[in-house]
Amino acid sequence: MYTLYYSPGTASMVVHQILIELGVPHELRRVDLDAGAQRDPEYLKLNPGGVVPTLLIDGQPFVESSALAMILAERHAGAGLSPTPESPQRPFYLQWMLHIANTLQPAYRLWFYPHDVPGAGADAVKAAARARIEATWQRLEDFLTHDKPYLLGEAPTALDFYVLMLMRWSRNMPKPATAWPRLAAFGQRMKARPSWKKLYEREGLTEWA
Repeated sequence: MYTLYYSPGTASMVVHQILIELGVPHELRRVDLDAGAQRDPEYLKLNPGGVVPTLLIDGQPFVESSALAMILAERHAGAGLSPTPESPQRPFYLQWMLHIANTLQPAYRLWFYPHDVPGAGADAVKAAARARIEATWQRLEDFLTHDKPYLLGEAPTALDFYVLMLMRWSRNMPKPATAWPRLAAFGQRMKARPSWKKLYEREGLTEWA
């Protein structure tokens, strides 16, 4: 049994969608970020960083959206959301998951909260963040080919769900991820999945549907 602490539209989205995609039993507990619930002492016992998501696996809390996506994919290997260790796609999967976790997702933090960087002008911080984000979209665009519908081939993996979430975050940027044609087509395929529609219903989301 899983319990997901989440907030709509945040980094918990990828974990939430994968839980739906897998069809495994899970409970949702919303964390009201606007009310500061992420700083509640009881929540901080689960997630000392005071962020979402937190996933309870058999009662044990785990954090970091990329790690949680990979954990779920490997715990339910029969769903095919993680390449097997002997698969030729496994190195690409690990490379991209870590690149996105270490480069793309942190750049969004700078884009949305440029004043968090002390001693730096907000415009300069946002410009640097935008350059990093757009460089990643270009790399993914180059990696995608016309003969495969998903990033690693004929079926989606946890990587595809992770990329989809971060594509959504770019929707109001000067050059969103959908400005790259192969990425835009990829996004449409991913958004056509029933798990995406169910995610939107549960989280009450409307933008970028």
